[in-house]
Amino acid sequence: MDIIAKLAEELNIRRQQAEAAVKLIDEGNTIPFIARYRKEATGALNDEVLRSFSERLTYLRNLEEKKEQVISSIGEQGKLTEELKQQILAAETMVTVDDLYRPYRPKRRTRATIAKEKGLEPLANIILLQMTDKPLEQEAEAFINPEKEVNSVKDAVAGAMDILAEGISDEADYRKYIRDLTMRTGKIVSAAKDPKAESVYEMYYEFEEGLAKLAGHRILALNRGEAEKILTVKVEAPIEQILQYLEKKIIVRENPNTADTLRAVVEDSYKRLIAPAIEREIRNELTERAEDGAIRVFGKNLEQLLMQPPIAGHVVLGWDPAFRTGCKLAVVDATGKVLDTTVIYPTAPQNKVEQSKAVLKNLIQKYDISLISVGNGTASRESEMVIVDLLKEIQRPVQYIIVNEAGASVYSASKLATEEFPNFDVGQRSAASIARRLQDPLAELVKIDPKSIGVGQYQHDMNQKKLSGALNGVVEACVNKVGVDLNTASASLLAYISGISKVIAKNIVAYREENGRFLTRAQLLKVAKLGPKAYEQCAGFMRISGGRNPLDGTSVHPESYDAALKLLDRLGFVPEDIQNGKLSGISRKVSDYKKLAAELEVGEMTLQDIVKELEKPARDPRDEMPKPILRTDVLEMKDLAPGMILKGTVRNVIDFGAFVDIGVHQDGLVHISQMTERYIKHPLEAVSVGDIVEVKVMSVDLKKKRIQLTMKL
Repeated sequence: MDIIAKLAEELNIRRQQAEAAVKLIDEGNTIPFIARYRKEATGALNDEVLRSFSERLTYLRNLEEKKEQVISSIGEQGKLTEELKQQILAAETMVTVDDLYRPYRPKRRTRATIAKEKGLEPLANIILLQMTDKPLEQEAEAFINPEKEVNSVKDAVAGAMDILAEGISDEADYRKYIRDLTMRTGKIVSAAKDPKAESVYEMYYEFEEGLAKLAGHRILALNRGEAEKILTVKVEAPIEQILQYLEKKIIVRENPNTADTLRAVVEDSYKRLIAPAIEREIRNELTERAEDGAIRVFGKNLEQLLMQPPIAGHVVLGWDPAFRTGCKLAVVDATGKVLDTTVIYPTAPQNKVEQSKAVLKNLIQKYDISLISVGNGTASRESEMVIVDLLKEIQRPVQYIIVNEAGASVYSASKLATEEFPNFDVGQRSAASIARRLQDPLAELVKIDPKSIGVGQYQHDMNQKKLSGALNGVVEACVNKVGVDLNTASASLLAYISGISKVIAKNIVAYREENGRFLTRAQLLKVAKLGPKAYEQCAGFMRISGGRNPLDGTSVHPESYDAALKLLDRLGFVPEDIQNGKLSGISRKVSDYKKLAAELEVGEMTLQDIVKELEKPARDPRDEMPKPILRTDVLEMKDLAPGMILKGTVRNVIDFGAFVDIGVHQDGLVHISQMTERYIKHPLEAVSVGDIVEVKVMSVDLKKKRIQLTMKL
């Protein structure tokens, strides 16, 4: 297979782009580095395309390796024909290679292999040739051999039928036809093991749907219901059509001595050998496709969550709500440093509301707190009531926000949190994390396993290795898109930077602690284990504000410094003008990028990036994202009424809709059908996590705690 041509075709890119991407990946360059600093080579392929490209490249290379192994194995058996070799080489999926290899794969002892050991293969061939003019029983008499446990005509015919059934089952073309036909016209059917039992799977108690139309979230729900032993799930194939097809292929002569036996062989081969395997393969394929879809949605949601704009310049009070053990508070300054921690007991069973308010007023006054960040877990509603009452009593502008605390408890009990806050208990760490994830969501959320952030669906049911790989790729893309301050970034954040391992990230922090601030990017080369290749990959994503070289504070790569300095000189500026903000509008001074790029000996796309960066040095792409809604008053679920129009924040997007936080501690569901007037295939076409949307209340079920919303206003 021409892998380059295949990748170019699949991803709809030019062959030269595919060749360049393969070369860069093979040289050990990371996806963020290639996407940002090798645009000339790849024709500006973005990180999303490059990630898909890299995954497919790995798959296709593994496929080619498998083909070689299969050809070698069949060759060693002396059974490799030129036709079979060409079929294997032309295969485009692992399943096809498996089908072709099946007849030659070393088998465990089956009914067919036992029958062959008994010398019944010649009888099987007589039946298959359909040329005999004798009754089958007569042909079989010659094969009776008590020494080999063939004691009767019946035994001989049964053994021959087993050999034929396995032969039909091993035929790759038959399997392909049956698999494709079942996928096109088959159905999935589910039923309840106990129809009277109440469960979340009630809609699947009597359910059937065509395999071709089955939505990913339904597949994952059926799988979970089956795993929890609530549902039975099976694939219903077009059996009659399949048997007709096989009979047409096998029964080539209407010989009364063999026809009925071959019909029985065909039915046995399909029902005993082919159907269970095909059902397994189809269920696996559907699950894999559903998981891939769910991982894509999870990744998109995670990206939106990580790229939420930081709320800078505020002293924040982090509030981890609880009942019996009290609400843990942490005061965090504008740089993320924890100034104070305490515990108050405004909720049941203590209900020390006034005492708690006094503590809060003192903290707000002492540290000039302007924002309260409240976790959305247990006792969040009760905490919010106290905060709203408090805000009415004080004479200063303080706002609050309910933040999604998913993963805060995972972080607070982690080794990382213990290293960061050795003298804090888990509650204090959690409160500090809740405050910081408002100040800089990206810097704080990278400390948590992405799977624990809670913006997916069925994430615990899927291939965890695949999920982790995809989500880590998303985090890496986000961190590199934003860049990091080399002098303040934590080891957790640095570890996601292109070319930087966890060990090197810790070494950077250790170097900083030992030698003080980094003054130049070049100092990175003095960090233990950070060699020239790692420096090339990471340097552009590391920023130094107020360093010796103003270009170190931008995303201009050190390899382009000469070109950037020549550009500044040509336009009448000096490097110091970068920090002074004097380069705004310089793009208007460049009339011919192609000509100037040639003169500066740099690529045209690289020059455009340099100009863009010098105009707005170290610009944060998160600034363009919608800002979170800050609140000063509380709304309860019982206050909601159909027809009310509210503003809300999209908290999670799933295959059938989106959950929106409208400030009542119970996210409302906007079903996909209620998102837009136009038809959309997936909710992500209309909304993303973090979006601020206007919604209308359709219905409220206080008992089931369900809110139905619409975006069709």
